[in-house]
Amino acid sequence: VTEEKHISCQYLSMTLLLNCCEGDILFLLDSSGSVSNYEFSHLLQFTASLLQPFSLGRGHVRVGLLQVDTSPKLEFGLDVHSDQESLQNALRRVRQLQGDTNTEAALRVAQRLLRETEGLPKVLLWLTDGVQPGDVDQPMSELKAEGVSVLAVSTVHANYQVLQRAVTPPLESHLYSVDIEDIEIITEDLREAIIKIIQAERLRVAHVTSHSAVLQWRPLLSAASGYYDLQYKSLWWTGSDARRILPGDSSWVELTNLHPDTTYTASLRPESNQRLFNTLSVNFTTLSVVSVSDAGPRQILVTWGSLQPAQVQRYTVEYGAIPSGPVHTVTLHGQQNSTILTGLEPGTQYLVTVSALHVNGRERAMSVRACTKEASLPALVDLHLTPGHHQDVQVEWRAHQEDLKGFWLTWERDDSINSSSKPSISSTYLPPTFHFTHLAPSSRVCVSPVYSSGRGDGICCTAERPAGCLS
Repeated sequence: VTEEKHISCQYLSMTLLLNCCEGDILFLLDSSGSVSNYEFSHLLQFTASLLQPFSLGRGHVRVGLLQVDTSPKLEFGLDVHSDQESLQNALRRVRQLQGDTNTEAALRVAQRLLRETEGLPKVLLWLTDGVQPGDVDQPMSELKAEGVSVLAVSTVHANYQVLQRAVTPPLESHLYSVDIEDIEIITEDLREAIIKIIQAERLRVAHVTSHSAVLQWRPLLSAASGYYDLQYKSLWWTGSDARRILPGDSSWVELTNLHPDTTYTASLRPESNQRLFNTLSVNFTTLSVVSVSDAGPRQILVTWGSLQPAQVQRYTVEYGAIPSGPVHTVTLHGQQNSTILTGLEPGTQYLVTVSALHVNGRERAMSVRACTKEASLPALVDLHLTPGHHQDVQVEWRAHQEDLKGFWLTWERDDSINSSSKPSISSTYLPPTFHFTHLAPSSRVCVSPVYSSGRGDGICCTAERPAGCLS
């Protein structure tokens, strides 16, 4: 029973460990000829065991492996493996290079790799036999100056002073000299040292809208070990903070009923009688409200609240018909907070997204749906019939001239000579310069104005002699 209990507790600790950390670990593995095949194999097994509990990928732990040889070889980069199966298979495929120990050149590559990551903790773990590592003082100092934590494991008790200068304090947890046969005994201590560096005890904003925000954090407690005390308020508010008590197994919370375009500060304090935790904090700004107004058949006015104009470089407005219309883009200066979108289709729903590009490079987007009005095109103003020559009837009309493209004329003539025949129907399109035509008596005539967006309402009547109009 005792043994089963130990296994269960060990499994629990590893399960909790999966979501403990976020950061980059780059292994600098000595693959030169001074390392025996036996040592090299054990170093790879040690690496695999050390990394086994970690959850991998962006948002968790990223792992890279750089081999030290005559020329450095990047076995795999930090973004290659996002799960343990892939990583463990890759470690089993690594083969020793057996050249010279050019550690300095490998460190230059390590610098470039680790510079690509901003805002996350970075660890360089140097696995070496300690034999003639070269002049590593300067590149190691540069790495540490850039915020990289350097840890080292040496399998030979040599060049200890070089290793001492290379690692980041404290030496007792960041520097290990151990015989290769006993290397497994340092696994837990070294892993714990790495966890202390990359443990993600931070509060982050996972999602924000104009009236809400979702905050996330790494689970630090359990339902039985404590609770979280969350407090938040807007920076301009001088009253007391809003407060919520959250269960110990929580890892996120949604804040609602917030004010648009307002900067808030939030703090999360884990409360436990087992150990002390740091208070986590974060600031965030809610989005401005995007609204549409003055919607017509072919245009809408889009406005949004100011997003601290001094901090906004430009706005980009993207709009397209839903669900699959082409997307159009308008770029505006950061001081503007409105624009009129024209050339739209009547009676159509559009998705409008306003993106604010801040001077610090960050981008925030706000979206709203808008509908244009149904086209209400001007009708024909008037239709007159007057007697013409040779027993015909002259038809005259007027229409609104704005956006007018022409007229659609349809007439139907009842042939009284042959009552069995069906009425003949004819139609034609006339340019906007035409405002009259001649038809035979007893013709049923309809005239409709044609605009660029469609056909307006027409007027119909029957031509009689003497001239008249029967609607």
